Amino acid sequence: MHKMVLTVVATLLVSAQSLAATPAVNQDPLDAKTLDTIRSNFSHLMQLANRHDFKGLHEMFWQSPSALLVAKSAIPSEGNWAGFWGNEAIDQKLHDIGTSGPVVLQPDYSKFKAVGLTKDVAQSYAPVDITVSYAGQDGKPRPFLLLINWIKVGKDWKVASEIILPVPPAPAPSPAARG
Repeated sequence: MHKMVLTVVATLLVSAQSLAATPAVNQDPLDAKTLDTIRSNFSHLMQLANRHDFKGLHEMFWQSPSALLVAKSAIPSEGNWAGFWGNEAIDQKLHDIGTSGPVVLQPDYSKFKAVGLTKDVAQSYAPVDITVSYAGQDGKPRPFLLLINWIKVGKDWKVASEIILPVPPAPAPSPAARG
């Protein structure tokens, strides 16, 4: 009996040590200071876009053929929205959008969220009202969702992908719901 109690105690001690060494499943791999840096970078990115600072925008992106911008397309063969891969394509798309007329991005910072995916990759989300006249858009503010994947390059956080999604209008109530 004494041997069995010692075995149970030893098993519990090993289990407790194992649990203590296992990181929490929901623990963000990035600390609050790093997430604040990403929030600050997001704010800076919005300022650059609103100033049409193409050089500054270029510097915010990861310099890689794998960098991605998903945005409205002006070329019918690309579809209504398309992915633009690599810095040359991203720079050209941002230039085309920015020189088409007024462009104003107004993020809802109260709904901004950033999370770490790994110690070198983060993702941010924000609803953004965008006013733009590019590719047939009417220049009225419209709601979009802005999803950005950030990658740590050296000591800096760079935009690896920026996905701009238009928020579709709410569906009209069905006749039964109106009645």
